[in-house]
Amino acid sequence: MAIAQVLLVDDEKPFVDTMIKRLTKREMDVTPAYDGNEALAKLKENPRIEVVILDVKMPGMDGIETLGEIKKGYPLVEVIMLTGHATVESAIEGMKKGAFDYLMKPCDIELLVSKVTEAGIKKRHHEEKIIEAQMREITTRRT
Repeated sequence: MAIAQVLLVDDEKPFVDTMIKRLTKREMDVTPAYDGNEALAKLKENPRIEVVILDVKMPGMDGIETLGEIKKGYPLVEVIMLTGHATVESAIEGMKKGAFDYLMKPCDIELLVSKVTEAGIKKRHHEEKIIEAQMREITTRRT
């Protein structure tokens, strides 16, 4: 089983192709998307995605706007913002909208893998807590 189910969103195809190879070698199951709208469509069709690696600067719907839409529709999915054009303002905006972390391109692959792993663990932990709460609710209704 893969360490994490990842959606990689970036408009630069060569970057996406390279990252898929590097992350797949590290036992991650990676789905590509090349813009915000495609990312939302892929999330809708694959409920197993746990972590989104999301470029900030993209044509059309940018990363910050895409992050907002992801958090609206899939609040438990963790998002790591990735950019070659980092500004303090965009980092703060991303964190306010619920980004798990914010990394500069090019980032060290081991650092990215570590962040994706942490984000996947956090998502699974939240899901477990929700299931536990639902089970408690069911068992208290029966008594």
